[in-house]
Amino acid sequence: MKRVIETLLLLLMVPGLSLAQSSQNNWDNLKQLAPGQQIRIVLNDAKSYKAKFQSVTDDAIVVRLATGDQTFPRQSVLRVSRKRRPHRGRNALIGVALGVAAALATDAAACPDCTTGTWAGDTIGLGVLGAAVGALVPTGVGWHDVYRAR
Repeated sequence: MKRVIETLLLLLMVPGLSLAQSSQNNWDNLKQLAPGQQIRIVLNDAKSYKAKFQSVTDDAIVVRLATGDQTFPRQSVLRVSRKRRPHRGRNALIGVALGVAAALATDAAACPDCTTGTWAGDTIGLGVLGAAVGALVPTGVGWHDVYRAR
């Protein structure tokens, strides 16, 4: 059984490894951005702009700044990052699952012969607590590099 679990864990890690090895220095990565998406662009002279992505060609990227549309030549772009969205809903569901599992496991261990529904209060309480903690955990928030020249 231990060997099966180890094999499953390795298989789950393989897709993540291939994503981690993807090349960020590929200008074509910018084609995955949607018009209007919040991005941060850093130029070779270390100037940084937060803008909304408009479009990209083989030679330049067009963004919308507060002052209007701006085109940056590919040669002047050091890095482009996109804003990630938080995963509060997913984290809340994970928290509920962990809270319910913890409540059921502790109740089963404390009273293995119990057949009454006394565990319902613990299960609901820990499920709600897990959901609250999961929703408050800030994962996935921040900037993710889409393109990096060097």
